[in-house]
This record gives sequence, C-alpha cells and structure tokens, in this order.
Amino acid sequence: MRLRLDELDADLTTAELLNEMVPPAEFRSVSFDNYIPDENHQSQANAVSKSSAFVQETNSKQKQSLGIYLDGGFGVGKTHLLASIYHASKRRKLFGSFLAFTSTIGYLGFAEAVKQFSKYGLICIDEFELDDPGDTMIMSRFLKELAEKGVCFAATSNTPPNALGEGRFAADSFQREIQSVAGRFQILRIDGEDYRHRGNTFDFEPAGDSDITAVESNPDKRVIVEDLDSLLRFLGSLHQSRYARLAEQFDTLIITNTHTINDQYEGVRFVSFIDRCYEAGISLKFTGQDLAEIFRSDHLLGAYQKKYRRCLSRLAAMANR
Repeated sequence: MRLRLDELDADLTTAELLNEMVPPAEFRSVSFDNYIPDENHQSQANAVSKSSAFVQETNSKQKQSLGIYLDGGFGVGKTHLLASIYHASKRRKLFGSFLAFTSTIGYLGFAEAVKQFSKYGLICIDEFELDDPGDTMIMSRFLKELAEKGVCFAATSNTPPNALGEGRFAADSFQREIQSVAGRFQILRIDGEDYRHRGNTFDFEPAGDSDITAVESNPDKRVIVEDLDSLLRFLGSLHQSRYARLAEQFDTLIITNTHTINDQYEGVRFVSFIDRCYEAGISLKFTGQDLAEIFRSDHLLGAYQKKYRRCLSRLAAMANR
C-alpha cells in the first residue's frame, strides 16, 4: 500500500514526544546477562560489572557519580550496555540519541526542556557528541542544571569526554565547557573489534521497476515512495523531533532519483531521518545514483563525518532487510 509523507501524522504533544524516548526495537530485550564480553578484551567484562554497579547505586540512591560514560569504537556493545542500564533502572527514565535530545531541547526551548527532563531520574544518551560550540555550551548547561535536580546520566560515544569537539571547532576556546561535561561522568573505556565486522565501504544495488512495483502492490506493506529532492524539502518543513513519529507509520522507504546532497543542513536532516527509520526497522530501496555517494566527499571528512558514516552503515543495513 503506497502512502504519502505529507499524509502522515506528524503532530506530537510534549508527553508523546517524551514517551517515544525509549531504546530502539533491536535493544528492547537486551540485558547485562545477554551481553557476551569478548574474552580477549577484559575491558568489556569490566564495563558490564561497572555498568551494573552504577544502576544498583542509582536505584538505591547511593550515587557514587552523576553519570557513567561508555567510550569505545563501533560494534563493541556500547548501546547494548546503555539499553541494559535503562532496563535495569528503577528510576523514571528516558533513552535517546544525542541528536534526539538536542532536537527536543530546540523544539521545547531550553527552560521547558529542563522542566520536563528534571521529572526523570535517569537520562541515557546514545552517541554523545559535540559538533559545534553551540551544542557544547547548551549541553554543558543542560547537564549541570539537571544534575543539580538529582538527575543521573548514562552515555555512549566514540570520543572520550575530554576530547569532545576535538577537530570539529576551536575546542581550546571552549575547554571549560567541555571539561564541565566530562567531569560529570565516570569514564569506562571499552576495547574490542566491531562484532559486525563493518568496513568503511558499502555496496548498494539500485532497485529495478519490477522490484518497486512488487513492493508497492503488496497490501501488507506500508510504503513511502519519494523523490530525494521532495524528501529533503519535506524534512526541512518539520522539526527533527517529529521524524520518529513519521517512521512509526510505514514499513518500507523507496527513495527515487538519488544524488549527492550538497547542502550540509539537508545532509544532517537526512541523517536524523534515516536514524529514526533504522531504529523503526524500516527497509529501504532506491533508484538513481549510488547511495555510497549520497554525501559529498569533503563532508565525509568534515565536522559531521561520524554522523555521515554511521548513516551510510545504516542505509546499507536497511537495504538488506
């Protein structure tokens, strides 16, 4: 069944927005017990032990630290552990990507966001990253104000806290703000290999007309077919906090006439939308230019390179569903 993006319901109340901040479907059933540490990397078993202890401390309100920070490369199980912390916590809690939190703060406004988030005892932030000085100062102040209200934090990132923002902007000018963020976490380094054995290159196969017709005509599938330019315009008309609501309403995304996205703002919005689609379990087909070339080469080497490369990985995973 073919649907149109502009026909979907994108309206959200504040309560609905916060209710959506839970672990993605693939992490709904994870726990400390089903995390399997690599015996060649003791730091993984240590991370399980320390993460479990952190939850026990916060559940008993005997806080040893305001937060725990899981630092490591791709595919070492950081999100699995973060979701395990979420599931094991007895506190009122929220879970979301760093981008989901910053988008929500922008949507609600800083004062209202602090008011709403301070109602929770634990906030879990996946893929913590500071790409610009504005985010640095906002998140530093945000964490400080929530910590003063007794909120605890758990976070993951591919970047150690004292290196947040490194290579992305004039980090020296914002060292105080960066250190303020870093000082709020117990840091755990997780070593290991990417369990998905993911590389830096991706093979995408464009869909043929018969493939698209078969999907569109399937009555059991809710399908969005959208030209890339039309999709980018539509995404620009909505706040990013509403993308997750859209992704709940279809199963398959077909993007036609794909090409390189030249505008950085459009690229970041596209990344945010694909993140929500990936988390919702949506499958992907496309026609046009190779999706491996959807981001400009200079953008892939720039400030948002981790976001773009993660997006390529998620596009590849969606194309294989």
